[in-house]
Parts: sequence; structure tokens; C-alpha cells
Amino acid sequence: MSPSPPAFTAKAFLAGVLLCIAIGVGTPYGALMIQGTDMALTANTPAAFFLLFVWVLFLQAVLRLINRRLPLGRGELIVVFVMMIVGTAVTTRGFTGMLFATISGPPYYATPENGWAEQILPYIPSWMIPQDDRAIRYFYEGLPANVSLPWLPWGEPIFWWLVFIGGFYLATICLMVVLRRQWVEHERLIYPLAQVALAMMPEEGGDGRLPALFKKALLWVGLALSFIANSSTALRNHFYFFPTLEWASTISLFRDSVGLGIRLSFLMLGFSYFIQANVAVGLWVFYLLRVVEMGVLEVLGITVTERLAPFSGGGGTIGILGHQTTGAVVVFICWGLWSARLHLKAVVQKAFGRQRPIDDTDEILSYRLAVAGLVLGLAVMGVWLWRVGLPLWIVPVFLFGTFVTFLYLTRAIVETGLATVTPRLIPCDLVISGIGSSTLGAKGMIAMASTFVWGADLLIFLMAPVANSLKMSEGLPRRRRPLFWAIVLAVVLSLAASLATTMVMAYDHGAANLYSQYFVSFPQYPFDYAAAKISTPSGPDGLGWFLTGIGAAVMGLLLILQRNLLWWPLHPIGFIVAADWVMDNIWFSIFLAWLIKSCVLKYSGPRGYRKTVPFFIGLILGQFAAAGFWLVVDGITGAKGTWIPMY
Repeated sequence: MSPSPPAFTAKAFLAGVLLCIAIGVGTPYGALMIQGTDMALTANTPAAFFLLFVWVLFLQAVLRLINRRLPLGRGELIVVFVMMIVGTAVTTRGFTGMLFATISGPPYYATPENGWAEQILPYIPSWMIPQDDRAIRYFYEGLPANVSLPWLPWGEPIFWWLVFIGGFYLATICLMVVLRRQWVEHERLIYPLAQVALAMMPEEGGDGRLPALFKKALLWVGLALSFIANSSTALRNHFYFFPTLEWASTISLFRDSVGLGIRLSFLMLGFSYFIQANVAVGLWVFYLLRVVEMGVLEVLGITVTERLAPFSGGGGTIGILGHQTTGAVVVFICWGLWSARLHLKAVVQKAFGRQRPIDDTDEILSYRLAVAGLVLGLAVMGVWLWRVGLPLWIVPVFLFGTFVTFLYLTRAIVETGLATVTPRLIPCDLVISGIGSSTLGAKGMIAMASTFVWGADLLIFLMAPVANSLKMSEGLPRRRRPLFWAIVLAVVLSLAASLATTMVMAYDHGAANLYSQYFVSFPQYPFDYAAAKISTPSGPDGLGWFLTGIGAAVMGLLLILQRNLLWWPLHPIGFIVAADWVMDNIWFSIFLAWLIKSCVLKYSGPRGYRKTVPFFIGLILGQFAAAGFWLVVDGITGAKGTWIPMY
């Protein structure tokens, strides 16, 4: 058997570097300046898929015309795609856009009315935000003529924030290395995103020719349908008289207190075709039950008075749902870790040098380095949060809640194929509600507000792309250690490019004139919330703990039923995911995919299912292609506001 062609080649790294820089520059420009589809908004990393589509369909052929050795092989494309998906996860919504909003907002938006000058600014460490008021004012209002861009005031805060995010990302990557074998080999999770990406790549030895997938007629039927339907939205933005082909409606229920949205997303119809039947049924059945629950609560007027952060829904009946799902998430993740105890024990023993029959040569890091990196990353995060003002004894509690949340989100994405999943209660609210803002004090609340940069609007985050990357690494040669450095390089380049691009755009045009959500809403969310909690401190929320216990008990029962009843049709993860607001937009597409797949399997069997898969991949690619195409068109024509949903 001939050895596999090398994957970690100079041309693969060069392509990855160039594409990561393009993502780092292009995604902030598209989201903030063009204000079109944010190609780095969701965990399915649209920018990476669009660029892979263009590369495989067009650039491979161009490279082959120049020199038959230039096209990238399958392993090389895996490396490039891995670099792109992790690079996409750190620009705009993933980190850099939220960073500039949060560190520039307090001095600029402080007014006598909001009281930030007394309640917020005195407690923010000087190294966490720029100390030059003029530099911040120019950032929001634009740089005057003949004034050079003030890089220096941003240097110290950005450095310290990069120290924190470096520790967070290190812990993230190492944790995924530790869990890869459990999820991929023992539990055999589906990883729909990785399946689609791998299907787009050429067979080994393809010599740059078109992959087999793109020779399937059904692929192009699905792609054309999705592209045309989504393009109608873009054309309507350019020509007001153009009709849109959008399938969306809402059914009002429970005295108009809740609505049941009926919306067709080709993207989610495609991804949902890959998931297991019990997962799909669990998602849409529990969602419908959630609508009923919310309707009953609204009609009866049952609510919570506790104020939660905007990204947790703010409170009310949504607060009930938030606490309920929090208990379920903790039980779900702890159950999963307990189920993986033999694997985790073997990993720890291997890391500390004991002889164990577990081989880590096919991991991107040895288990010893992974465990050490996880500990180091957590230590960096803990010390940083403590220095900001979080009481030392609360640091491990917060980190536990944080990583439970991120593990749940990642597990949900790789198992359900959802474009994105968000928590109903964000990590800072877990602590604030659980122990009370009075326990945290003013400095502790500032520390919680600072976590909005990376732990609040979790439409996209690094852990899910890393998990998909490690799944895709199965297609690489057995020695996969260089993939770790490819991931690190991609993160560094995308961060640098997006930080520089965002700063230049802000000073050229004024951040307040860019997309308002980033530089009007996001700078004020965390500190309005912190100021309210500081001015009216509260203790632990007893009702919240009670509701959390109910959610934990329900999840425990669902896990027992799944484990002991082979016929049980509802996967427990649906109980948690159903609470997410994203499900309002995609539940019907999941239901439709389940219905179609069930009929295909019943009447055509597995063979029929395999024949129909290209059509559904076409639906996915058509939506990605439409989003990328019209973003480029808007960039050329100067149009703004063409938004194609990525979930």
C-alpha cells in the first residue's frame, strides 16, 4: 500500500496563511462597512465554506492549468480548511469586534444619566481599556485630517486581552484533544459540518480535478434552488420591486402571547438531513413543548423578577427557561464526562507517564502536553479574572460554569448539525444569579462585564471549529502534530488582520458610523447591566436555584430513559437546545429534513438515502455561495444591507 501524499506542505500552509488573512480583513469589512451578511457570525463558519467552494470549483482548475503539481491534494485541503474555520471563529463576533466594543465603550458612553463615571470607570483596571480619551473619541467619530492613527494607547489593553484569550484558546484546544477519541471513536458523533466539508474535497490523487460530488446532477439542482431563493432577498435589496422567494409565516398561539414560526432555511434543511432520527425528533418535539410551556406561563402571568443580561433574554418568562435549561446542561455534561471516565482516566495516566494501552500518536498534541496546556490555560484565565476583580474563591466556580457551557454548545453543534447554538443563561449570569451580585461587589461585577467580550454573544466561538477540525484530522497522515501549529498560526493571523482592519476602518469612518450593533449597542450592554447590579445589589436567587433543580431532574430522567429504553425516541439534547432562540427560526427545517429522510429510508433504504445526500449538500452550498457572492457584489457596487441568514 503506497503512503498517503503529504498534507503539511509549504503550499498548503501558504494557501492557509493567505486565506486566513483574507478572512481577517474581509469579514470585518463585510460586517461593519458593507453591513451585509456577516460571514463570521455563526459556528458553521460561512466564510470558510464559501472560500473552500470557490477554491475547489475554480482555483484548483486554474492552478492545474499553470502547473499540474500546484493543485492541493485532499490532505492539504483539509489543513487549509481547518485553518480557515478556526480563523473565522475569532474575527468580528467571535472576538475582535466584541473586544473593541467593550474596551472602548465605558469612557465614551459614560454620561451623568447612566452614572458610569462613579459606578463603572473607577473599578476598571487601567491596563484593561485605553487611557487616552482623545484616541477613543477619534475611534468613534473619525480621525481629523492630518492626524495620524493613535496605535500606542491601544497597545497595553490589547496585549493583556490577548494574554487572556491566548490562555482561553489554549485550554479550548487542549480540552478538545482530550475528548476527541471519546466523541469520535467511542460515541461516534455525527459531525455534519465536517462531513459536508470532506465531501467537497477531491479524492486522493485527484490531480486537481473536480471532486466526484460536483459531478452529481442532484448537487446542482439543490445548489441552484438554494442560490436562487436566497438571491431573491439580495435582489430585493438592490431593486425594491423585485419579489422575494422567502417561505416564512407565524402562527399566533395562547392569546397571541407566543408565536410559532414557520420558516424554511435551506441551510438547516441540508445539515439536518445528516443527523440521527432520535436527535431530530428530540429537537422539534421538545421545541413544540417549549412553545406550549411558554404560552401557558404567559397566559398565567408566571414570570421571574430577576434581571438577567441581554444575552440571557433579560428575565421574565425567558428567565424561567434559562434556569431550567441551566440545570439540564450541567447534568447533561456531567453525565457525559462520567460516561467518559475510563477514557479520561487513561488520558490522565498517560499524561503522567504511567503505562496505559492508549495511543496518542494520532492526536495533534500528546496527552501529556494537552493536560499541561489545559491546566496552564485555566491558570492564565483564572489569574487574569482575579486581577480584574473577581473574588479568588469564585474564579473556579466561574470557570467550571464557563467550560460546562462551552462543552454543551460544542457537543450540540457536532451532534445536531445546527448552524449555531447559544446558551439560554450565559456564564456570567450563572454566577450572578447563583451567588448574588452583592457577593461579587463592584469589582466583581466589572469582571463579569468584561466576559461579554468572549462569553456572552456565543453565536460563534473557537471550541466548535476545533472539534470539527479534529474530526477532519482523521483524513490526514497518522503523524498529525503539525496541525496544532496550523491552528495556532491561523488564530494569530486572523486575530492580527481583523484587529488592524477594524481599527483602521473605525478611525477612517468613525466606529459610530459603522454597523451600529457593534459600536452602539454592544459597548453599552455589559456596563448598563453591571451598573444596575452595582446600584441595586441582590443575593442568590432562590427561585432560580429551584428552577435549575427542576431542569436538572428532568434531564436526569431523560438520560435514564435513553439509556434503559432502546425504543425511546427523543434524544435528551433536544430538551436543552429547544430553549435556544435560534430554534424559533430553524425548527421547521429540522422537522422537514426528518420527515423527508424518514420517507427516503422507508421506501428506498440506505442506498436511496446516499443517492439523495448530494441534493441536500447542494442546499447548504447554495446558501453559502449566495451569501458570499452578494457580499462581493455589494462591495463592488457600494450597496449596503444585503443580509442572507446563516442559520
